[in-house]
Amino acid sequence: MGVLDECHYHVGVENGVSVEVSGERGAIEDAVRVLLLGLGEDINREGLLKTPLRVAEALRDGTRGYHQNVKDIVSGALFPESGLESSVGSAGGAGGLVIVRDLDLFSYCESCLLPFQVKCHVGYVPSGQRVVGLSKLSRVAEVFAKRLQDPQRLANEICAALQHSIKPTGVAVVLQCSHICFPNSQSDPNNHQGCVRLSVMSGSGAFDDEKAGIWTDFLGLLRFRGLTADATRSLEKSWCPSRTICKTPPASDPSLLAAVSSILYALGEDPLREDLVETPARFVNWLVNFKNSNADTKPNGFVRSSMRESSLTMPPLSHICSELNLPFWSQCEHHLLPFHGVVHVGYYSSGRAISTVGKSLLQSVVQFYGFKLQVQERLTRQVAEAASSILGEDVIVVVEASHTCMISRGIEKMGSSTATIAVLGRFSTDPTARAKFLQIIPSSA
Repeated sequence: MGVLDECHYHVGVENGVSVEVSGERGAIEDAVRVLLLGLGEDINREGLLKTPLRVAEALRDGTRGYHQNVKDIVSGALFPESGLESSVGSAGGAGGLVIVRDLDLFSYCESCLLPFQVKCHVGYVPSGQRVVGLSKLSRVAEVFAKRLQDPQRLANEICAALQHSIKPTGVAVVLQCSHICFPNSQSDPNNHQGCVRLSVMSGSGAFDDEKAGIWTDFLGLLRFRGLTADATRSLEKSWCPSRTICKTPPASDPSLLAAVSSILYALGEDPLREDLVETPARFVNWLVNFKNSNADTKPNGFVRSSMRESSLTMPPLSHICSELNLPFWSQCEHHLLPFHGVVHVGYYSSGRAISTVGKSLLQSVVQFYGFKLQVQERLTRQVAEAASSILGEDVIVVVEASHTCMISRGIEKMGSSTATIAVLGRFSTDPTARAKFLQIIPSSA
C-alpha cells in the first residue's frame, strides 16, 4: 500500500504552503482516497475533494471512546445520600432501583463498519450510601458506544464499567438496537427489509440472575417501550446482516482491503482481532455496490431516445397522476454513509395512468440513480429528468430520506429526515399544481 503504511503525508497546499497532516487522520484520509479510486471515482471532483477529511473526522468522532476513560468521567460524580441502605428496595424507596431510560446512542458495527442505532436503558441499585450523577450513566454508555461494537459486547462493557466504577448493589443494561440492512444493486428494493432489530440485556450483582425479581422491576418500568423478559436476550451469534447474507465475502481488490485495514489500525483497533479479520472484505463487498457505472447505460436497457419515443404515446394533459413510495438506497458522497428513503413522482395524464411496465421502469430509474455516491439534491434532479423522458415534460419529484450522517456524527439528530423537490414543465410555473400533488403524498411516507 505504500503511503498507507506511512505515519504522515502531504495533503495539499494552503495559502501557498504545503500542509502536512500526521497520525491517524492522515492515514484514514489516504485510505478513503484509495477506496474512492477503487470505485472508479475522480477524487478531484468537487463533491469528493473533502470527502476523505469528512470521513476521517466522522470515524474519529464515532470511535472517540477508545481514547476516553470511565474513571475520569465517574470521578467526582459520586454523591453521599445518608438514607440509602445496601439492601434492595428498602422502605420509602431508599436503596431502590434507579433507571435512566431512552438514551439515544450510535455505534459502528465491527463486522461491516456500518453504523447502528441504539436505544439504551441503564439501571442500578445504589450501595454504600452514595449515588452517581445521572448524566454520568449516559456518558459512560457513550464511551463504549463510540467504538467498533456488537450489541451484546456493548451491553456487557457498559454494565461491567458501571459495576466496577460506582460499586453498586447491581447494574442492569438493556439495549434496543437497529442495524441498517443494505441491499445490493441487483436486489429488489420493494422486497427488502430496511433494518434488523435486536434487544439485548446484561446484568451484574443483584442482576446476575436473569430470573431475579429485580429484573421484573426493571423491565416493568420499560413496559411502555415494548420490552419484556422474552423480548430481550443475550446475543450468541453476530446479528450483522453482512454475516448472514454473505458468510464468505467474495475476493476483493487487495489494495481496497489494505485500505480498510489501515483505517481499523488508525482508529486504534487490531485488524487481526478475530472479530475484525473479515471486516475489510465485508465493507468492500458492500461499498462496491456504488461503483461508478457507465453514464450512458440506462435502466432496464432503455436509452433516452427510446424513452422519449414511448413518451410520445402519452395522452394529453388532463389531471395529476402519481407513483408514490418508490424505495431507494444510496450512499452519501460527502461522508460515505448510507441514506435511504422513498421517491414520489407526479405527472399529468388524461385518465390513464402509466402501465405496469412504466411503473417498473420508474423504480428502475430510482434504483439506477440511487446506487451511486450521491447527494439527495442531485438524486432528485436526476430522477425528475429521467422521469420526464418516460412521462412527458410535466413532472414533479419529491424525495424523502433519512441520512445516517445526520445521526451518527456529532450533531446526532435522531429521527430527522430530509425532503427535496424537483419540478419540470407545468409544475415549475403552477403553484396550485404543486400544492395539489404535495397533498397526495401520505404523511407516513
